[in-house]
Amino acid sequence: MARMTPRALAGPLADLAFRRRKIALLSGPRQCGKTTLARMLLASRAAGAYRTWDDVEFRRAWARDPKSVLPRGRGRAAPLLVLDELHKDRRWKGALKGLYDTLARPCDVLVTGSARLDVHVRAKGSDSLLGRYLHFRLHAFTLREMSRPDVPRPDEFLDGLFGGGTPARKADEAHLADLLVYGPFPEPLFAQDERFARLWRRNRERIVVREELRDLSRLPELGRVELLTALLPERVGSPFSVAALREDLEVSFDTVKRWTAFLHTLYYLFELKPYSRNLPRSLKREGKVYLWDWSSVPRAPARFENLVASHLQKACHYWTDTGEGDFRLWYLRTKERDEIDFLVVRDGEPWLPVEVKSGDQGLSPQWAKFSRLLPCRRGIQLVRGAARRVHRLGPAEVLVVGAAEALAELV
Repeated sequence: MARMTPRALAGPLADLAFRRRKIALLSGPRQCGKTTLARMLLASRAAGAYRTWDDVEFRRAWARDPKSVLPRGRGRAAPLLVLDELHKDRRWKGALKGLYDTLARPCDVLVTGSARLDVHVRAKGSDSLLGRYLHFRLHAFTLREMSRPDVPRPDEFLDGLFGGGTPARKADEAHLADLLVYGPFPEPLFAQDERFARLWRRNRERIVVREELRDLSRLPELGRVELLTALLPERVGSPFSVAALREDLEVSFDTVKRWTAFLHTLYYLFELKPYSRNLPRSLKREGKVYLWDWSSVPRAPARFENLVASHLQKACHYWTDTGEGDFRLWYLRTKERDEIDFLVVRDGEPWLPVEVKSGDQGLSPQWAKFSRLLPCRRGIQLVRGAARRVHRLGPAEVLVVGAAEALAELV
């Protein structure tokens, strides 16, 4: 099932990058489906080739002459060249730029990697791919993508949800339950075997730290970083204290910051900062950390919050990468500990606050405190189970809705 499930980014890759002869950079967490998506795109072409940096013969050919790895085209259709984990070559940008600039005939190029390729592209150096590429971020599966690959535009999503929406189907409720148990990654999600999922998760964490982090950072303290990854699931959804982790790990403050930055680059975690613009007495520094694979989060309410955070982050990345605007995810918290779990900011302005309640379907009292401070005219409170009620707070309205119904309309 995982291998045959269409992905939402397949269309934008073709329409925005390949049709305009741009290099497509596709990054995302390890084992989220990048290679599967690339092979599906290759299967739809008359000609193409998949090359991976793990292949010694490819590394040799690339070092001798990058042009030698180009596939032969058939007819007028451009072939597709997939280059997997190419960023592990420290001179990859210059070689790729030279290859792109001297193509004798059209060839679409897709570069995939489990590290943030945009960071590698913007790293200091003499070579630049500026103007030659578009960057896309592939997430693992979310509720909507489990059943259909289309993604609504931002206003279409809100208008449809507040206009009545589509009642959650039994399949959506079942998918939500599966995502909470097995996490979003294709292999354990579609295998639906809890013992296999535990083994898969343990193996993935070891690979991220022992292989990918080693290659990226050359850190000698990998055992300590593994201890950090063991401590993170218990801190999901709470204000992230580097000082507390420093004491637990017995390392310096700057060391913890550096390690978490590496894990962010490798798509192991992401951090949300408090939104403070024009908000009195708001926090400014203390972030919250969430995991790309929330299945290891032990507390059920925190795991549910992480699932919602990942869905919203995926929507922000998708809408940004496909040209709908600049979407970023924050959270709201004051010094008095009043809090709204998430705030989607669109082109620099607050657009959609989202509160998560795993057990209570009543309207959270936090809305009355924040609604007068935000310019947003719509807010969403996601709850477990079936629910749908609109509450009006002055000119604003807050929809209390079941998570399965709302997330199935998102991404």
